[in-house]
Amino acid sequence: MPSDLSTWLISVPRDGDTEGLVQEIGTKFAQGKALPESHFAQLEVPSLKTGTLDLLVTLSEELAKHDSFFTSAVAKVVDTLRNLLNNDPERLSQHTLVEEKSIDDYLLGGWKWNSSKYGTQRGLRDVVDVLVKEMTSIDNVMKSRLNNYNIAKGTLNQLQRRNTGNLSTRSLVNVVMKEHVTESEYLETIFVAVPKNMANDWNSKYERFASMVVPRSSEKIAQDDSFVLFKAVVFRKTRDQFSQKCRENKFVVRDFTFQDDLLAKTNTELQAAEITEKELWSELLRVARINFSEAFQILVHLKIVRLFVESVLRYGLPANYTGLIIKPDPKTIKRTLSVLTTHLSFLASKSDRKRAKGASDTDYAAAGGEYQSLMEQEYFDFVLFEVPWVVT
Repeated sequence: MPSDLSTWLISVPRDGDTEGLVQEIGTKFAQGKALPESHFAQLEVPSLKTGTLDLLVTLSEELAKHDSFFTSAVAKVVDTLRNLLNNDPERLSQHTLVEEKSIDDYLLGGWKWNSSKYGTQRGLRDVVDVLVKEMTSIDNVMKSRLNNYNIAKGTLNQLQRRNTGNLSTRSLVNVVMKEHVTESEYLETIFVAVPKNMANDWNSKYERFASMVVPRSSEKIAQDDSFVLFKAVVFRKTRDQFSQKCRENKFVVRDFTFQDDLLAKTNTELQAAEITEKELWSELLRVARINFSEAFQILVHLKIVRLFVESVLRYGLPANYTGLIIKPDPKTIKRTLSVLTTHLSFLASKSDRKRAKGASDTDYAAAGGEYQSLMEQEYFDFVLFEVPWVVT
């Protein structure tokens, strides 16, 4: 059963009245209330160079792997956009456009093969190589830009975290003022975060934590929901002894040295990080929007190549095919598929995945072996590949 979260690309041999076939299927859809007219359109499958049977079978297997990579690359661009836009469906839908059109309009509004970029005079191998090169380039660019942005965002988050949390962990740059500090050749000020429920313990014990603590030097500097920040003045040579006693009593000694210009430097550093993060966010959003459009088109072209290759292997030559683009309704997907399988059942006599017209038994013996499981996979009487929806 094809997915109800994808658009279907269907190919059949072009025999006679193509428009008549589309109209007939459309009538059946309407009669069975399976699909509105706006949810399907004719698909013109390009006439590409077929090459040898061995090439077609080889490409058929390679294209499945490329398809997985392409689909993943498009999904990663969408995930990048979704994260940048805070998972806002409306904003995401405004950025997941293809040539400034919605995906439905791009696919159902008269899709055409891009001959200017992927000329039909090219061999299939060349077309596939160009598509892979383009998608690989997009994927690499996105990885690089996303990595740069994540580094900038990580730096900003780290700087912002300094000003968050309780007094046992947060930066003291905005808490300790110059008047709180007593420094000399022999004396230094130590800052200690004390749990609120142990403030009385601190006041009664700190003077005995070392042999040389300045009496009554403790001063309350700040407090939050969990801790009270005190200062105490000690002789430098007893700092380690004082700190050890603090730890034994579950008081947190803060490693902080006051500098006159530290606050200004910290604020400047934070502002620079905010500007850098914002600039890289905007640039990544712009690049992701552009690359989504490009990547989605490349993915669809690869799907069409798969559709063409499978059609040649299924129906043989001449390589002249047409088809449908269908956006199924999840509520009526079974009826839609039933209409297709019933109306196109006549293709069963033409569909021979193991026998392309003009190929000999020797050709198939040579192409078998490692491709045998590929040749024997389950399929409908018509050729069908799916383009996953972008769920916003």
